[in-house]
Amino acid sequence: MNFEAQRVIEALRSGVSSRAVGHYFSSARPELMRQLSSKLDRVVESGDSSGMVITGRYGEGKTHLLNTVFNLAHNNNMVVSLLSLSKETPFDKLYLVYQKLVSNTYLPGRLQPGFEQLLQDLTPNSQAAQDILSFTSKHLETDKLFFIFRSYLHVDDPDDKYLLLADLEGDFISTSRLRQVYKRIFGQAARFAVPFTKTRHSMDYFAMLSHLFKLLGFNGWVILFDEGELVGRLGKKARLKAYRNMASFLFPEQHSHLESTFSIFALTASFIEDVIEGRHEYENLNSVYVERSEREPVEKALNSIKTAPVDVYLTGTAQRITGNSIFPLLHFQFYLSDSLRYRDYAV
Repeated sequence: MNFEAQRVIEALRSGVSSRAVGHYFSSARPELMRQLSSKLDRVVESGDSSGMVITGRYGEGKTHLLNTVFNLAHNNNMVVSLLSLSKETPFDKLYLVYQKLVSNTYLPGRLQPGFEQLLQDLTPNSQAAQDILSFTSKHLETDKLFFIFRSYLHVDDPDDKYLLLADLEGDFISTSRLRQVYKRIFGQAARFAVPFTKTRHSMDYFAMLSHLFKLLGFNGWVILFDEGELVGRLGKKARLKAYRNMASFLFPEQHSHLESTFSIFALTASFIEDVIEGRHEYENLNSVYVERSEREPVEKALNSIKTAPVDVYLTGTAQRITGNSIFPLLHFQFYLSDSLRYRDYAV
Protein backbone atom coordinates (compact mmCIF):
# COMPACT_ATOMS: atom_id res chain seq x y z
CA MET A 1 0.00 0.00 0.00
CA ASN A 2 1.14 3.51 -0.76
CA PHE A 3 2.69 4.99 2.41
CA GLU A 4 0.84 8.29 2.12
CA ALA A 5 -2.49 6.50 1.76
CA GLN A 6 -1.75 4.30 4.75
CA ARG A 7 -0.81 7.33 6.86
CA VAL A 8 -4.13 9.04 6.08
CA ILE A 9 -6.11 5.87 6.75
CA GLU A 10 -4.50 5.50 10.17
CA ALA A 11 -5.28 9.14 10.96
CA LEU A 12 -8.92 8.58 10.01
CA ARG A 13 -9.13 5.41 12.09
CA SER A 14 -7.72 7.13 15.16
CA GLY A 15 -9.95 10.18 14.75
CA VAL A 16 -6.91 12.47 15.00
CA SER A 17 -6.83 15.33 12.53
CA SER A 18 -3.66 15.74 10.51
CA ARG A 19 -2.30 17.84 7.67
CA ALA A 20 -2.37 14.76 5.43
CA VAL A 21 -6.11 14.33 6.00
CA GLY A 22 -6.59 18.05 5.47
CA HIS A 23 -4.85 17.73 2.12
CA TYR A 24 -7.19 15.06 0.75
CA PHE A 25 -10.45 16.13 2.40
CA SER A 26 -10.49 19.81 1.59
CA SER A 27 -13.72 20.14 -0.38
CA ALA A 28 -16.11 20.35 2.56
CA ARG A 29 -17.45 23.73 3.72
CA PRO A 30 -17.20 25.22 0.20
CA GLU A 31 -18.46 28.67 1.22
CA LEU A 32 -16.06 28.97 4.15
CA MET A 33 -13.18 27.63 2.07
CA ARG A 34 -13.88 30.20 -0.65
CA GLN A 35 -13.79 32.92 2.00
CA LEU A 36 -10.50 31.65 3.42
CA SER A 37 -8.96 31.25 -0.02
CA SER A 38 -9.96 34.80 -0.88
CA LYS A 39 -8.36 36.13 2.29
CA LEU A 40 -5.12 34.30 1.56
CA ASP A 41 -5.12 35.63 -2.00
CA ARG A 42 -5.56 39.16 -0.67
CA VAL A 43 -2.51 38.74 1.58
CA VAL A 44 -0.43 37.43 -1.32
CA GLU A 45 -1.54 40.07 -3.81
CA SER A 46 -1.71 43.21 -1.66
CA GLY A 47 0.37 42.43 1.42
CA ASP A 48 -2.55 43.43 3.65
CA SER A 49 -2.77 41.63 6.98
CA SER A 50 -5.96 40.41 8.63
CA GLY A 51 -7.43 37.69 10.81
CA MET A 52 -10.60 35.83 11.62
CA VAL A 53 -12.24 33.61 14.22
CA ILE A 54 -14.01 30.32 13.54
CA THR A 55 -16.16 28.53 16.10
CA GLY A 56 -17.73 25.09 16.24
CA ARG A 57 -18.76 22.38 18.62
CA TYR A 58 -16.28 19.79 19.85
CA GLY A 59 -15.44 17.21 17.17
CA GLU A 60 -16.91 19.14 14.26
CA GLY A 61 -13.63 19.57 12.44
CA LYS A 62 -12.08 22.89 13.48
CA THR A 63 -8.60 21.35 13.66
CA HIS A 64 -9.21 19.63 10.32
CA LEU A 65 -10.09 22.99 8.83
CA LEU A 66 -6.87 24.52 10.16
CA ASN A 67 -4.88 21.68 8.62
CA THR A 68 -6.63 22.30 5.31
CA VAL A 69 -5.69 25.98 5.49
CA PHE A 70 -2.13 24.91 6.36
CA ASN A 71 -1.84 23.01 3.06
CA LEU A 72 -3.54 25.78 1.10
CA ALA A 73 -1.09 28.36 2.48
CA HIS A 74 1.96 26.22 1.71
CA ASN A 75 0.72 25.80 -1.84
CA ASN A 76 0.70 29.63 -2.00
CA ASN A 77 4.36 29.78 -0.85
CA MET A 78 3.39 31.08 2.59
CA VAL A 79 5.08 30.26 5.88
CA VAL A 80 2.69 28.56 8.31
CA SER A 81 2.68 28.39 12.11
CA LEU A 82 0.22 26.06 13.84
CA LEU A 83 -0.13 26.25 17.61
CA SER A 84 -2.62 24.88 20.12
CA LEU A 85 -3.04 27.11 23.15
CA SER A 86 -2.42 25.43 26.51
CA LYS A 87 -1.39 26.11 30.08
CA GLU A 88 2.19 26.34 28.80
CA THR A 89 1.17 28.87 26.13
CA PRO A 90 -1.39 31.19 27.76
CA PHE A 91 -2.40 33.92 25.36
CA ASP A 92 -1.99 36.70 27.91
CA LYS A 93 1.78 36.04 27.79
CA LEU A 94 2.94 36.58 24.23
CA TYR A 95 6.58 35.90 25.08
CA LEU A 96 5.62 32.28 25.85
CA VAL A 97 3.41 32.08 22.78
CA TYR A 98 6.23 33.34 20.54
CA GLN A 99 8.67 30.69 21.73
CA LYS A 100 6.19 27.88 21.11
CA LEU A 101 5.09 29.37 17.81
CA VAL A 102 8.64 29.45 16.48
CA SER A 103 9.06 25.74 17.20
CA ASN A 104 5.85 25.08 15.24
CA THR A 105 6.63 27.23 12.20
CA TYR A 106 6.97 25.48 8.84
CA LEU A 107 8.52 26.91 5.69
CA PRO A 108 6.94 25.84 2.37
CA GLY A 109 8.34 22.53 1.19
CA ARG A 110 9.88 21.70 4.58
CA LEU A 111 8.69 18.77 6.70
CA GLN A 112 10.49 19.91 9.84
CA PRO A 113 9.71 23.16 11.68
CA GLY A 114 12.11 26.05 12.13
CA PHE A 115 13.76 28.83 10.15
CA GLU A 116 17.33 28.73 11.48
CA GLN A 117 18.69 28.13 7.99
CA LEU A 118 17.20 31.42 6.79
CA LEU A 119 19.12 33.29 9.47
CA GLN A 120 22.34 31.42 8.77
CA ASP A 121 22.12 32.39 5.10
CA LEU A 122 22.09 36.12 5.94
CA THR A 123 25.41 37.86 5.27
CA PRO A 124 26.39 41.27 6.69
CA ASN A 125 26.57 43.10 3.36
CA SER A 126 23.54 41.57 1.72
CA GLN A 127 20.53 43.69 0.82
CA ALA A 128 18.34 41.52 3.05
CA ALA A 129 20.61 42.16 6.04
CA GLN A 130 20.60 45.92 5.46
CA ASP A 131 16.82 45.87 5.14
CA ILE A 132 16.23 43.96 8.38
CA LEU A 133 18.61 46.28 10.24
CA SER A 134 16.74 49.33 8.96
CA PHE A 135 13.38 47.79 9.84
CA THR A 136 14.34 46.78 13.37
CA SER A 137 15.85 50.19 14.10
CA LYS A 138 12.90 52.28 12.88
CA HIS A 139 9.62 50.39 12.80
CA LEU A 140 9.25 48.56 16.12
CA GLU A 141 8.37 49.68 19.62
CA THR A 142 11.93 49.04 20.79
CA ASP A 143 15.25 48.77 19.00
CA LYS A 144 16.51 45.69 20.83
CA LEU A 145 16.17 43.55 17.70
CA PHE A 146 18.43 45.95 15.80
CA PHE A 147 21.24 45.23 18.26
CA ILE A 148 20.43 41.50 18.17
CA PHE A 149 20.62 41.35 14.38
CA ARG A 150 23.67 43.59 14.05
CA SER A 151 25.49 41.44 16.59
CA TYR A 152 24.34 38.20 14.95
CA LEU A 153 25.55 39.31 11.53
CA HIS A 154 29.07 40.09 12.78
CA VAL A 155 29.61 37.63 15.64
CA ASP A 156 32.50 35.16 15.53
CA ASP A 157 32.27 33.54 18.95
CA PRO A 158 30.09 30.39 18.64
CA ASP A 159 28.68 30.75 22.17
CA ASP A 160 27.60 34.32 21.53
CA LYS A 161 26.11 33.32 18.18
CA TYR A 162 24.12 30.58 19.89
CA LEU A 163 22.75 33.07 22.43
CA LEU A 164 21.73 35.52 19.71
CA LEU A 165 20.07 32.82 17.62
CA ALA A 166 18.25 31.53 20.70
CA ASP A 167 16.96 35.05 21.32
CA LEU A 168 15.49 35.24 17.82
CA GLU A 169 13.78 31.91 18.53
CA GLY A 170 12.22 33.14 21.76
CA ASP A 171 14.76 32.41 24.50
CA PHE A 172 15.29 36.10 25.16
CA ILE A 173 18.75 37.27 26.14
CA SER A 174 18.92 39.75 28.99
CA THR A 175 19.70 43.39 28.25
CA SER A 176 22.89 43.26 30.29
CA ARG A 177 24.12 40.18 28.44
CA LEU A 178 23.30 41.75 25.08
CA ARG A 179 25.29 44.83 26.06
CA GLN A 180 28.28 42.62 26.85
CA VAL A 181 28.06 40.75 23.55
CA TYR A 182 27.61 43.95 21.54
CA LYS A 183 30.58 45.64 23.17
CA ARG A 184 32.73 42.58 22.65
CA ILE A 185 31.97 42.63 18.92
CA PHE A 186 31.96 46.35 18.14
CA GLY A 187 33.96 47.87 21.00
CA GLN A 188 31.17 50.31 21.83
CA ALA A 189 28.14 50.41 24.10
CA ALA A 190 24.65 49.51 22.92
CA ARG A 191 22.31 52.39 23.70
CA PHE A 192 18.66 51.42 23.56
CA ALA A 193 16.10 54.08 22.68
CA VAL A 194 13.41 52.13 24.59
CA PRO A 195 14.34 49.38 27.07
CA PHE A 196 12.88 46.02 26.03
CA THR A 197 10.52 44.23 28.41
CA LYS A 198 9.26 40.83 27.29
CA THR A 199 5.89 41.30 28.99
CA ARG A 200 5.27 44.51 26.99
CA HIS A 201 7.26 44.31 23.78
CA SER A 202 7.12 40.69 22.59
CA MET A 203 4.94 41.73 19.66
CA ASP A 204 8.10 43.22 18.15
CA TYR A 205 9.33 39.68 17.51
CA PHE A 206 6.16 38.67 15.66
CA ALA A 207 6.42 41.82 13.53
CA MET A 208 10.09 41.11 12.83
CA LEU A 209 9.30 37.59 11.63
CA SER A 210 6.49 38.76 9.36
CA HIS A 211 8.87 41.25 7.75
CA LEU A 212 11.70 38.72 7.48
CA PHE A 213 9.55 36.08 5.78
CA LYS A 214 8.32 38.58 3.21
CA LEU A 215 11.83 39.95 2.72
CA LEU A 216 13.23 36.49 1.98
CA GLY A 217 10.77 35.76 -0.79
CA PHE A 218 7.76 34.12 0.83
CA ASN A 219 4.27 35.36 -0.02
CA GLY A 220 3.25 35.86 3.59
CA TRP A 221 2.75 34.21 6.96
CA VAL A 222 -0.30 32.27 8.11
CA ILE A 223 -0.71 31.80 11.88
CA LEU A 224 -3.22 29.19 13.06
CA PHE A 225 -4.25 29.17 16.72
CA ASP A 226 -6.19 26.10 17.85
CA GLU A 227 -7.92 25.49 21.21
CA GLY A 228 -8.58 29.21 21.59
CA GLU A 229 -11.30 28.46 24.13
CA LEU A 230 -8.57 27.89 26.73
CA VAL A 231 -8.45 31.66 27.08
CA GLY A 232 -11.62 31.17 29.14
CA ARG A 233 -9.66 29.38 31.86
CA LEU A 234 -7.59 32.47 32.64
CA GLY A 235 -8.43 34.95 35.39
CA LYS A 236 -10.41 38.09 34.59
CA LYS A 237 -7.53 40.47 33.95
CA ALA A 238 -5.51 37.80 32.14
CA ARG A 239 -8.49 37.11 29.85
CA LEU A 240 -8.81 40.78 28.99
CA LYS A 241 -5.11 40.93 28.21
CA ALA A 242 -5.48 37.83 26.03
CA TYR A 243 -8.28 39.55 24.08
CA ARG A 244 -6.03 42.58 23.57
CA ASN A 245 -3.36 40.26 22.22
CA MET A 246 -5.91 38.60 19.93
CA ALA A 247 -6.73 42.01 18.48
CA SER A 248 -3.08 42.41 17.46
CA PHE A 249 -3.51 39.39 15.17
CA LEU A 250 -7.13 39.94 14.11
CA PHE A 251 -6.66 43.64 13.34
CA PRO A 252 -2.92 43.99 12.66
CA GLU A 253 -3.34 47.12 10.56
CA GLN A 254 -4.55 49.00 13.66
CA HIS A 255 -2.94 47.18 16.58
CA SER A 256 0.41 45.76 15.47
CA HIS A 257 3.08 45.91 12.78
CA LEU A 258 2.45 42.51 11.21
CA GLU A 259 3.11 42.41 7.47
CA SER A 260 1.44 40.08 4.95
CA THR A 261 0.03 37.98 7.77
CA PHE A 262 -3.26 36.11 8.10
CA SER A 263 -4.26 34.67 11.48
CA ILE A 264 -7.07 32.30 12.46
CA PHE A 265 -8.33 31.53 15.95
CA ALA A 266 -10.42 28.37 16.38
CA LEU A 267 -12.71 28.23 19.43
CA THR A 268 -15.59 26.06 20.62
CA ALA A 269 -19.01 27.55 19.93
CA SER A 270 -19.87 27.41 23.64
CA PHE A 271 -17.22 30.08 24.37
CA ILE A 272 -19.75 32.83 23.70
CA GLU A 273 -22.31 31.54 26.19
CA ASP A 274 -19.90 30.13 28.77
CA VAL A 275 -17.27 32.87 28.81
CA ILE A 276 -18.28 36.08 27.06
CA GLU A 277 -21.83 36.05 28.41
CA GLY A 278 -21.36 33.79 31.43
CA ARG A 279 -18.46 35.79 32.81
CA HIS A 280 -19.80 39.18 31.71
CA GLU A 281 -16.76 40.09 29.65
CA TYR A 282 -18.17 43.40 28.37
CA GLU A 283 -18.87 44.52 31.93
CA ASN A 284 -15.38 43.39 32.97
CA LEU A 285 -13.94 45.37 30.10
CA ASN A 286 -15.59 48.59 31.21
CA SER A 287 -14.63 48.10 34.84
CA VAL A 288 -10.94 47.39 34.18
CA TYR A 289 -10.17 49.80 31.33
CA VAL A 290 -11.10 53.43 31.75
CA GLU A 291 -9.66 54.84 28.53
CA ARG A 292 -11.47 54.22 25.28
CA SER A 293 -8.16 53.44 23.56
CA GLU A 294 -7.59 50.60 26.03
CA ARG A 295 -11.10 49.18 25.66
CA GLU A 296 -11.29 49.29 21.88
CA PRO A 297 -9.01 46.34 20.94
CA VAL A 298 -10.61 44.10 23.58
CA GLU A 299 -14.09 45.02 22.41
CA LYS A 300 -13.18 44.35 18.79
CA ALA A 301 -11.79 40.92 19.68
CA LEU A 302 -14.94 40.03 21.64
CA ASN A 303 -17.14 41.20 18.77
CA SER A 304 -15.13 39.06 16.34
CA ILE A 305 -15.74 35.98 18.45
CA LYS A 306 -19.48 36.69 18.75
CA THR A 307 -19.90 37.21 15.00
CA ALA A 308 -17.55 34.40 13.90
CA PRO A 309 -18.71 31.91 11.27
CA VAL A 310 -19.88 28.69 12.90
CA ASP A 311 -18.14 25.60 11.60
CA VAL A 312 -20.51 22.78 10.74
CA TYR A 313 -20.20 19.01 10.39
CA LEU A 314 -17.93 17.85 7.64
CA THR A 315 -19.93 17.05 4.55
CA GLY A 316 -19.30 14.79 1.60
CA THR A 317 -17.36 11.56 1.73
CA ALA A 318 -16.02 11.92 5.25
CA GLN A 319 -18.48 13.45 7.67
CA ARG A 320 -17.80 13.34 11.41
CA ILE A 321 -14.78 11.11 11.95
CA THR A 322 -13.80 10.79 15.61
CA GLY A 323 -12.31 8.06 17.74
CA ASN A 324 -15.78 7.00 18.92
CA SER A 325 -17.67 7.59 15.69
CA ILE A 326 -16.10 6.12 12.57
CA PHE A 327 -18.25 4.84 9.77
CA PRO A 328 -17.96 1.04 9.43
CA LEU A 329 -16.87 1.36 5.85
CA LEU A 330 -15.56 4.52 4.25
CA HIS A 331 -14.31 4.51 0.68
CA PHE A 332 -12.17 7.30 -0.64
CA GLN A 333 -9.57 7.80 -3.31
CA PHE A 334 -5.93 8.76 -3.27
CA TYR A 335 -3.86 9.74 -6.22
CA LEU A 336 -0.81 7.52 -6.14
CA SER A 337 2.03 9.53 -7.61
CA ASP A 338 4.24 6.46 -7.96
CA SER A 339 1.81 4.47 -10.09
CA LEU A 340 0.05 7.50 -11.67
CA ARG A 341 -3.42 6.10 -11.13
CA TYR A 342 -6.28 6.14 -8.67
CA ARG A 343 -7.05 3.41 -6.22
CA ASP A 344 -9.90 2.91 -3.74
CA TYR A 345 -9.17 2.16 -0.13
CA ALA A 346 -11.57 1.23 2.63
CA VAL A 347 -11.38 2.17 6.28
